[in-house]
Amino acid sequence: MTRTGDCVDLQINGIGGIDFNQADLQEDSWLSALDWLDQDRTSHFLPTLITDSIDSLCSKLANLSRLCQTSNSQPRGHASKPVGIHLEGPFLSPEPGYVGAHPKQHAVPMNLDDLKRLVHAANGWLKLVTLAPECDPTGKGIEYLVAQKILVAAGHCNPSIDQLRCAIDSGLSLFTHLGNACPQTVPRHDNIIHRVLSLRDSLRVTLIADGFHLPLWLLDSWVDWFGDDRVAIISDAISAAGLPPGIYQLGDRKVDVGPDGVPRSEDRSHFVGSGTTLGRMRNICLRDLSWPAERIEKLFKTNAAQWLELSQ
Repeated sequence: MTRTGDCVDLQINGIGGIDFNQADLQEDSWLSALDWLDQDRTSHFLPTLITDSIDSLCSKLANLSRLCQTSNSQPRGHASKPVGIHLEGPFLSPEPGYVGAHPKQHAVPMNLDDLKRLVHAANGWLKLVTLAPECDPTGKGIEYLVAQKILVAAGHCNPSIDQLRCAIDSGLSLFTHLGNACPQTVPRHDNIIHRVLSLRDSLRVTLIADGFHLPLWLLDSWVDWFGDDRVAIISDAISAAGLPPGIYQLGDRKVDVGPDGVPRSEDRSHFVGSGTTLGRMRNICLRDLSWPAERIEKLFKTNAAQWLELSQ
């Protein structure tokens, strides 16, 4: 399936100046992004769409699924291949801090009819959905997605421990970029991070390993807590990944990437995706953490591949 040193990315919004959230993403831009991912040694990936209106997301999903199908059908295709789409939203918490970089006006409660529209628009390419369990309190949306063989993750959320347990019972099995998409200040004991840690035997997590979203010592500690089989590193990269500081696009908004390479909101209160590719994150962990080769392989490739049921 992959070469030694390859990575599998479950969440990437763009790369090399190309934003996968563009409403009119064209084939030449898409193929350019695949060239960038080839160079990064990202062998398989899920292009990721963030929260928008239902109509806009349906249009974006239809276009992105067409591009995925077209590039994978080429007889001499790229080494890097899309293997599905990750939809992050729109059923997310609108609360400050938890909503993160997602447009608050489009963060909505679960509506099963809208969810079915989104799944249909993706034409079989939707493989992972991140949602807030408190926006789907009965778990009906989660149950529907699982029945369609779509992985479901919690994220951009603040469910109670009982709501999180209910979501797990309904089929939710992942948590997206733990430690991010939450306010700078949370209650000492009863907070979303501690709730997830308390249920770590029932959840797998994705973590961002650029050294900014999580300090590397915390990343190292959480991998120990969850275990090597329950963690996958994601890039959450935006169009700025691989490029110098500047102003870049994520959906309908402009994002300022500073000299440290980190995309931040205009008020500097939170990160807006990552400016680091997954291959670069792999190199950071190889350089700065004393992880054995087996852990690196699992966190950057094998676990994600297994969760997506990719052939080895």
